Amino acid sequence: MSSFDAARARMIESQLRPNKITDRRVLNAFATIRRELFVPEQLRHIAYIDEDLPLGRGRYLMEPMVAARLLQAAAKPRDAALVVGAGTGYEAALISVLARSVVALENDPELARYAREALVEHAIPSVSVVEGPLTQGHRARGPYDMILFGGAIAEVPITVCSQLAEEGRLAAVVRPGDTIGRAVLMMRTGGLLAQRVIFDAAVPWLPCFMPRPAFVFC
Repeated sequence: MSSFDAARARMIESQLRPNKITDRRVLNAFATIRRELFVPEQLRHIAYIDEDLPLGRGRYLMEPMVAARLLQAAAKPRDAALVVGAGTGYEAALISVLARSVVALENDPELARYAREALVEHAIPSVSVVEGPLTQGHRARGPYDMILFGGAIAEVPITVCSQLAEEGRLAAVVRPGDTIGRAVLMMRTGGLLAQRVIFDAAVPWLPCFMPRPAFVFC
């Protein structure tokens, strides 16, 4: 067993299982996907710590526990999924184990390039990395059974919500101000969206979804 394999096993036993991650599919995804491939080389030695990891230019890779709880709540087999703000592609890779297909939407060309390289190295063909404005989603491949935001957002944009299929699920950490965020699950039923809070989560904002005074066009 390599040091990364051992760290991955410790992550599951010390971070995921003690924090209400019981879905075997989700645990298997985290055991299968090599997180170290999706972080900058200089951070690979700490790839499995229980913290958000900086990717540069104000972007972060969510800590494993938060990502796991979001996926446990939202992901189902045979889903067509969209990750908004996919970064280096780690959450998209995890979803590829759980779902049928994944669109990884990223507006930063450097992060998109990194994601493509990591997915190729991991031999994951079911994830498509596309570049474009995050606030617009990716209507061309919609509607989606599942939508995940790869960081905290001040509010869920209507444009992205409109790309959610009937009985689809949207998972995000919502931080309307400078407070701790709340992970929410939204579901579309009969054309209406219902929302419930799953847990509290301190996740860094996606820059183009920050509260309006600090809004960045993406």
